[in-house]
Amino acid sequence: MKPVATAAPAQPGRDWATFGGADEQHYSPLDQINLTNVKRLGMAWSLDLDDGPNAMTAPIAVDGIVYFTTGYSVIHAVDARTGKPLWRYDPHAPEVAGKKMRAAWGSRGIAYAHGKVFTGTIDGRLIAVDAKTGVEAWSVQTLPKDDASYITGAPWIAGDKVVIGFGGADFGPVRGYITAYNISSGKKAWRFFLVPGDPAKKDGEASDKAMEMAAKTWTGQWWKYGGGGTAWNAMAYDPKRRLLFVGTGNGTPWNQKIRSPGGGDNLFLCSIVAIDVDTGEYRWHYQENPGETWDFNSAMDVELATLTIDGKPRDVVMHAPKNGFYYIIDRDTGKLLSAKNFKPVNWATGIDMKTGRPMETPWARFPNGKAVMLSPAYVGAHAAESMSYSPKTGLTYIPAYEVPKVYVDPPNLKDWTFKPGQVINNGIGAPPPDMVPPPGKAELLAWDPVKQRKVWSVPQLGMRTGGATATGGDLVFQGQADGLFKAFDGRNGKELWRFDIQNGAQAHPITYLVDGKQYVTVMASWRGTGPTGRKPDFDYYTTKRRVITFALDGTGKLPPAAPLTPIADDLAFVVDPKLADAGKGLFAAHCASCHGPTTLSGGAAPDLKRAGAPLNYDAFASVLHDGLLVPRGMPRFEEFTPAQIASLQHYIRQQARVALANDGKTSAAVDREARRVDAGH
Repeated sequence: MKPVATAAPAQPGRDWATFGGADEQHYSPLDQINLTNVKRLGMAWSLDLDDGPNAMTAPIAVDGIVYFTTGYSVIHAVDARTGKPLWRYDPHAPEVAGKKMRAAWGSRGIAYAHGKVFTGTIDGRLIAVDAKTGVEAWSVQTLPKDDASYITGAPWIAGDKVVIGFGGADFGPVRGYITAYNISSGKKAWRFFLVPGDPAKKDGEASDKAMEMAAKTWTGQWWKYGGGGTAWNAMAYDPKRRLLFVGTGNGTPWNQKIRSPGGGDNLFLCSIVAIDVDTGEYRWHYQENPGETWDFNSAMDVELATLTIDGKPRDVVMHAPKNGFYYIIDRDTGKLLSAKNFKPVNWATGIDMKTGRPMETPWARFPNGKAVMLSPAYVGAHAAESMSYSPKTGLTYIPAYEVPKVYVDPPNLKDWTFKPGQVINNGIGAPPPDMVPPPGKAELLAWDPVKQRKVWSVPQLGMRTGGATATGGDLVFQGQADGLFKAFDGRNGKELWRFDIQNGAQAHPITYLVDGKQYVTVMASWRGTGPTGRKPDFDYYTTKRRVITFALDGTGKLPPAAPLTPIADDLAFVVDPKLADAGKGLFAAHCASCHGPTTLSGGAAPDLKRAGAPLNYDAFASVLHDGLLVPRGMPRFEEFTPAQIASLQHYIRQQARVALANDGKTSAAVDREARRVDAGH
């Protein structure tokens, strides 16, 4: 009998099909590009992008096609060899979202499985698109349409299911959960709530028993605040154990004195939760911040590895969340194996290995209404920018930060309520005028997870930087806030190669094979708010957002960067100081999260001092009140009164005059004020 021919298995690392790659390590075994030849790396092709506010998405690559999103989950498919567009799918998310669209950040990632590309949308849909044609295969509404929840994170593939979480816990009463759907049909398989709801109601979901346990750790009437605990970023799937490990977010509001006034651990906030993929049942959890009150998200990368600990191989979860500690957790039991701070920490002195709980300092919870400056803070010692782990070097590469911030209770703590339309509903007060955090610092940090020690670090410009990707060629690729894309020696941090991509890159790059040739793709599109530290900063109007791909001996070149848009002004416009002062607070509450504190934008959204609309009241009102630019990612604020619109106009004009007086440069006073405002939102 003639043997049946079978297809050879794909070479490991040929494709990059999900957000973090195999084991969510942000690592590829490919070594065609390596320490000895990386200097030959050159641009193979680039593609300019023009969909919405940014393109911070992490791309994926399968069978010679690169997929990525721009703006609000607009999926593109391009030929990986040439960058030639193949198809484009637009879910029209801003138009569907309507009033719900207040988080103007776009998609951070997508996933591929079984011939489909998956994306979530700002209006709460999970969508499957045929990978060959770009035709929608199915779509489900996974979030309520009437609350502050939204999706910017990637879907996660777990066997025959695609799992989606969401964000929104900073914006209003939101209760976190994740939902699993059948990849083929889009039929809902199960839902797991991550914080308990109203005890008087039953959810009828797989996590009911877990929620009964969790409810014992909450006090007061927390369900009126939603609770938070959203899984807005990272998960990881272990096919051997059929377990999904979920990183959960902060409480809603952040301040525990409001949402759970009697204290309690508040499960499952800021935790790693292990869930049975087949049934949606709870298996175990490890809570990194019991009773969290700082926005110490645990939604950062959840990475899986086998490490030799005490002479024995252990399958572990590796986690470096916002709170500054690096955790090694047993995958079978959830037992903490080790923990040590990887950045300076002053909210705790360490982790008690007997209990697994942090040993908090007396001032950590800003008692008696006294303001404290904590490090790290809500920006995090590590945030959403991806870290990577190389099984070859045994090191984790972390985009790490030092950004102290001020915490204090708001006035009239007991009377605090959500403010509809406010950007950040965190329950934290404004910092005292004399408490101004120092400028933030960023670095690429190489950390040994077994020995729990720093191996090397590379200081970087600004207070945020880009995600990292490690390869079998002992390289670490990373984009940065200064517009440079670099390759480092993974063993010692030596810079080996750089390319000016003319824009910051926060999403991690990917690498893959096509026709036996290794490529590296990065999205040149900065999404951070506030100044990047680059001089001059990126200009939303002239800085190109691009997808750029590199290969050995590539010869492509980018055109020269466009000049900076001048600061707009009208000498006939008279700034009313009282109106400008009223606009200052309004801007901080509604506008700063995108346009930067005191209008110091980093290029992800317009620097409004350079915008034309604020020069003319009617034009400005058409954008703010009427939603003229909703398709471009600018939310509609129809609740703003004419007086409020005028106050914002006068505040922006005032900031423009200050900048013009300083020749367009940031004055020390403005920079100090920006840090103070940012310290308390």
